[in-house]
Amino acid sequence: MAEEQHQNIIQTVKEYGSRLFGFIRKNVNTDADAEDILQDVWYQYANASATQTIEQVSGWLFKVARNKITDKYRKKKNTLIDDYAFENEAGETSFRELLFTLDNDPELADIKKLFWEELFAALDELPENQREVFMLNELEEVTLQEIADRNKENIKTIISRKRYAVQHLRNRLQYLYDELINY
Repeated sequence: MAEEQHQNIIQTVKEYGSRLFGFIRKNVNTDADAEDILQDVWYQYANASATQTIEQVSGWLFKVARNKITDKYRKKKNTLIDDYAFENEAGETSFRELLFTLDNDPELADIKKLFWEELFAALDELPENQREVFMLNELEEVTLQEIADRNKENIKTIISRKRYAVQHLRNRLQYLYDELINY
């Protein structure tokens, strides 16, 4: 009997797996969330089929999937740092929304504090001219052309300084980004 049940589960997974995943995926934010819910559905199916007869397998699976999706959204949503990031036209990730928002979330406040501490420590490692260009452009939103005009320097020099600063900061803060993504 156990072998027959095992084969029945395998056949059901083969028959409904991709359709069920597609249904779940279009109702959640990420593939990982869809995979987690699908795994929960299969777990519940394996346990249910051991104790009861399911007459309409397809309907039962999709009903359980809908319930699992609903349960996911009812639970307290974990906020990922990626939720606060956006990509600009150049494909660069920006956390400006995270860093400059006023939020009463204590966890977010801790992340901001840590980030600012690490950012300023990394900025202190830069040569003065690179630090100045980065801070004016990124933190005070002064255009690179305006910085070049103020300093009476070539725009390409200013762009180069900004690029070196960004490379240094990116390398220096990569570990922090990796930690926060997995937070």
